[in-house]
Amino acid sequence: MRHIDFKNKTPMDKGLPGWTPWSKAEWEEWLKESAELHKEAATLDADRAKLEAAGDVKGAQAKRAERNEFISKKSAHWGKLKPWLFALSGGKCWFTDTTNNGSHYDVEHFRPKAESKNFDGSVREGYWWLAFDYTNYRLAGGVPNTKKGGWFPLCDGSHCSTFDNRCEESEVPYLLDPISSTDHMLLAFDEEGNAIPAPNSDNWATELGKWNKARAEESIKRYKLNEHDALPERRRKLWKEVSGAIKEFLEAKAKYHPVKNPRPLETMEQAARRIEAMTKPDIELSSVARWCILLRNDSDLGRLA
Repeated sequence: MRHIDFKNKTPMDKGLPGWTPWSKAEWEEWLKESAELHKEAATLDADRAKLEAAGDVKGAQAKRAERNEFISKKSAHWGKLKPWLFALSGGKCWFTDTTNNGSHYDVEHFRPKAESKNFDGSVREGYWWLAFDYTNYRLAGGVPNTKKGGWFPLCDGSHCSTFDNRCEESEVPYLLDPISSTDHMLLAFDEEGNAIPAPNSDNWATELGKWNKARAEESIKRYKLNEHDALPERRRKLWKEVSGAIKEFLEAKAKYHPVKNPRPLETMEQAARRIEAMTKPDIELSSVARWCILLRNDSDLGRLA
């Protein structure tokens, strides 16, 4: 997982590689359609609420199913944004950081639209009111998308948003979110190609540290970051390649002297260029390359990441 800068972004933005910006009229038309679809879903939910208040459990369940079916049938609407979401990550799945994990891409609703499953197996209402809200969309390959489904537990004591009491910004979800500016920092990788909680032994023992480690471990499992055999293998190969470049850089650095022995500088620069190329945000598994560098705890290497 690598941070996707999603804040205040729209399909009208220019300068995004691989993306032809929408016109203001096109974007406003999409937003208008979203508002209309949301209104229809809200009407269906209002009917559900009336039936529930009247004690008609079966009727309320049927109306909820009708509402969810209506939303599901409108997937083409959020599908229109897939190319844009694709361009935002340089063609990479936002969860695996890969360009090809053996499956197609989906526009994933981070907060599930139909139902939300808790740790204890109980189910609460899904975030249906966010079904047509583009800020809830993430680009996911089939691997991370299959196991997540409607699973979306919150931290004990967390606020829980509802249609009548919207407070998503105050919720504390278990799953790491690629658009969070800090969540991606909780995931790291090792030389075997496995995703792991970011090394932070000084803080894991604290209450916050335990919580963050639990979030990282659960996200690794739920997004299947280690279960798809091809994924760790590709990470291992990249780790080996980055390690080779790091070795060349450090060996040349140890020999280099600007006056007595300037020749190793060329080797350092060549190795640095290779390292920088593998850590660019739009490069596949650049998050792995970055961790391979950061774990060396070398200030010069750190500047390359």
